[in-house]
Amino acid sequence: MEFKEVVKNRFACKKFDGRKVEKEKLDAILEAGRLAPTAKNLQEQHIYVAQSDEGLAKIDKVTPCRYGAATVLVVAFDKNNVFAYPGGKSDSGVEDATIVATHMMLAAENEGVNSCWINFFDPEAVAEKIGLPENEEVLMLLDLGYAAEGTKPLATHSQRKDLSETVAYI
Repeated sequence: MEFKEVVKNRFACKKFDGRKVEKEKLDAILEAGRLAPTAKNLQEQHIYVAQSDEGLAKIDKVTPCRYGAATVLVVAFDKNNVFAYPGGKSDSGVEDATIVATHMMLAAENEGVNSCWINFFDPEAVAEKIGLPENEEVLMLLDLGYAAEGTKPLATHSQRKDLSETVAYI
């Protein structure tokens, strides 16, 4: 699929049909995350794949937003392996994990797999429920699967502001 079409067509799927993502497609999605750029190439991301009944039950205990997806990725990062920005007030952890997650979300669309970025959860509860080490912080959950019949983007999906409203040349 052309990249422009991937970006244009991808939407937040809120109702999945329960089919598990095939290994080849999941591997391609995970590989896209592995190849994502990170500050100083620190690659501080850690992706946890929930597909088993036990793993999905843990996800269900921390968010109501699985929407029937049979695969959920937990995107975390190692807080001790980040690049500290000048001034010491921020670091690369959240943005690097966000880049990784975005690559995987777009790769999913390219593979014909629907997704939904989930941030309606307590990161500490997720970390505790799935047993993350103390040095890792959860950024987001990424539901993956196939849209249930009749599921489509919001009616406003293709409505976008003009570039002149969102871009300024300085």
